[in-house]
Amino acid sequence: MENAGTRASGGLRQQELHFPPLLNGADYLVSVVDHLTKDEVGPRDLKYAVLHLQAAIEVLLKERLHREHWALVFSDPGQANLRRFHEGDFESCTTKQAVQRLRSIVGCDITDDERSALIALAADRNALQHYGLTQNAHAVEARAGRVLDFLYRFIHTELINPTIGTADESLSAELNLVSRGVRSIDAFVKQRMRRLRGGLKGYEPRTIDCPACGQNALVLAASQLQHRCLFCEKINHRAPIMRFHLRRGERGFRRECPRCHDHALIDGIHVASETAPAPVCFTCNCVIPEARHTLIDHPAERDV
Repeated sequence: MENAGTRASGGLRQQELHFPPLLNGADYLVSVVDHLTKDEVGPRDLKYAVLHLQAAIEVLLKERLHREHWALVFSDPGQANLRRFHEGDFESCTTKQAVQRLRSIVGCDITDDERSALIALAADRNALQHYGLTQNAHAVEARAGRVLDFLYRFIHTELINPTIGTADESLSAELNLVSRGVRSIDAFVKQRMRRLRGGLKGYEPRTIDCPACGQNALVLAASQLQHRCLFCEKINHRAPIMRFHLRRGERGFRRECPRCHDHALIDGIHVASETAPAPVCFTCNCVIPEARHTLIDHPAERDV
């Protein structure tokens, strides 16, 4: 005779969790969209958006590595062990390691900007879990939007056969929700940037990408070491801004400015007044057009 305990146990068995990696990653992304597209996005929404977006990154990037070879998921592939892999008893690679392996071994198309956004999100998650995160809501949403857009495309180009799509109705429905969320967040960012155009007018030669939110709205003050982003309202200090752009740029070093002669000029920066990446001096705090003509190879000066 069936008792309540048996019925409860049977019901639980019928509802066992089954989240294969691809569906699991997409489910995390749906949660991110749910938290970030509310009419009123609160601190708790931002918290879970960061946590679930990082979880999606780890699941989806490592799934692609696994498809290439299971040993690539290990922190040290040289110590990979198949038994430990199947038991889940091993230390897996970091986000930074995963991105590097996807680019150099698998051949995935991940740009430097996308790499920076993925690694920055991992740092946000670590800060949130270990000692708390204080971050502007606009910055979190803008960065999350870029990572969401990347992961949505990554799923379609690297994890689903692009010629046949997916026959899984659950996955298709969730990816449609993610797609709408990406468009919604992108629309929010564009609308906010349009509203800021008046405040940025006249400061274009001093306006660069913000390390916090990634938007081209950080105005370098004429003679100060602190600089404010009009998009996320974060006050940025000179040294972290320079470190961000040194890591991001292809040349990766500072050189002498032809105007002030300080070694504070960095090449390849996106400046609002320029159509191509330009040299910016962080002592003069503006674009230095003539520095394009003095570009020579210098010993790397990476430390700020």
